[in-house]
Amino acid sequence: MKVVLFCGGLGTRIREYSEAIPKPMIPVGHQPILWHVMDYYAQYGHRDYVLCLGYKANTIKEFFVNYKPQLFSDLVVTGRGGEVQVLGGQKEDWRITMIDTGVWRNIGSRLWAVREHVKDEEIFCANYSDGLSDVNLDDMVEKFKASGKIGCFLAVRPPLTYHLADIDADGRVRDFITSDRSDIWINGGYFLFRKEIFDYMRDGEELVVEPFKRLIAEDKLMAYKHEGFFRSMDTLRDRQMLEEMFEKGVTPWRVKAESERKIG
Repeated sequence: MKVVLFCGGLGTRIREYSEAIPKPMIPVGHQPILWHVMDYYAQYGHRDYVLCLGYKANTIKEFFVNYKPQLFSDLVVTGRGGEVQVLGGQKEDWRITMIDTGVWRNIGSRLWAVREHVKDEEIFCANYSDGLSDVNLDDMVEKFKASGKIGCFLAVRPPLTYHLADIDADGRVRDFITSDRSDIWINGGYFLFRKEIFDYMRDGEELVVEPFKRLIAEDKLMAYKHEGFFRSMDTLRDRQMLEEMFEKGVTPWRVKAESERKIG
């Protein structure tokens, strides 16, 4: 299956980085978070990507055009760099289509702009490209296929604990409650779509608003609930947490060892 990745947003909530580079290029360890998302899909055998570019599109293009895997691997150099041998590591046998979909378009408009690139796919994946998870994609795909629905999104718990304040009109605090809001599910940004999704879309509409309402009205949208690991990089705090996890070797989004990864 092809994987559509939305890489064109401004990343306004993490300005410390995104003023210099687009949000998907913010690093987690040695690689940008976009690479980690792509690697997640590659673990399940999905290596054909369509990148919807926008803000600082040239930065993402330059990364992949000039990509040198040896810079991120252990290696042996002989003859003053004349020969480079990579020790271990994986081969990114990826096909990457990069389409500039504009700076100010929303997610729905970006998907609409690349519809020709997925028109032959019965089912395709899509992702915001700024969140990592250990969800079992094979199981998610299997359940989606069996459902007969047209759209599916990953439903996750809010990753943060909220402090709820009960306040009177005059500002007097009645109570202060810590809650993990365990009754709430949110959209995790991992999508599966049949090609018929475009029949429910209009250019300019936000994907999860008008098109999803049309799907809901016809009972064509499903949620795949996931209680496992999920974290999106919305703030500098999120980035720091993911970076600390990587430095400790705790990378649940690397769900499969190289020997277990699917080919084709």
